[in-house]
Amino acid sequence: MTTLLRDSVIVCNRELRPAARDPFTVFFSLTQPLILLALFGPLLDGIPGMGDKVWNWFVPGVLAMIAIFGTSMTGSNLLQEIHDGSHERMLVTPLHRSSLLIGRAFKEMIPLAGQAVIILLVALPLGLDLNPFGAVVGIVILGIFGIGLGALSYSLALTVRNQDWVFWTVQQTLMFPMLILSGTMLPLDNAPGWMQVLVKVNPLRHVVDTERALFAGDFGLAQLAAGTSAAVAVAVVGLWVGSRAIKN
Repeated sequence: MTTLLRDSVIVCNRELRPAARDPFTVFFSLTQPLILLALFGPLLDGIPGMGDKVWNWFVPGVLAMIAIFGTSMTGSNLLQEIHDGSHERMLVTPLHRSSLLIGRAFKEMIPLAGQAVIILLVALPLGLDLNPFGAVVGIVILGIFGIGLGALSYSLALTVRNQDWVFWTVQQTLMFPMLILSGTMLPLDNAPGWMQVLVKVNPLRHVVDTERALFAGDFGLAQLAAGTSAAVAVAVVGLWVGSRAIKN
């Protein structure tokens, strides 16, 4: 276990170096969320289901969108490494095989946390009223969910390594329904019955609802347990599936 942890830290540091050398790439990925804050957020006043504090409802959804878009596309980086041969060179190193996935998955938490802080700082003058401790806990829960989703993205890349188009087809097919059925952009209170069933089994919905509660300072045990359990379940499944895929 000590060796696995050490090797995972090594891989995580390796994956973070490109972002450290080119931080503008990380900032550029914030363009779409910032546009949503500026142009979409002001249109939400008065929509039923959002409560009195629209920004407290909307910003957690924007953070979830950042996590989904960022972590679900991380497998594309692995595909590039496979094609240029660097992944094969990593496989012949003495690093633990599972650390190649775990280190990459944990790397996703750091850019996600940095981007979340920037979004919160921008949203505060717009009317966001958040509980600081609740915001930290909410971002951590979202980060755990992102680890699992990133690991699943890597697993998909390993599975379809010779057919890049399959990766993008599956990623896009799954990402948008997950976002829509999580209520990140609009309330789902009036959704039809069949959609409500899908909403209830969507783990991202529980994570987003927990984020919204925590941002408002609501630390109710039932909601906190639901969001945490959903995030941990995705992380465990993602890391388990990914570890098996990278060993094959």
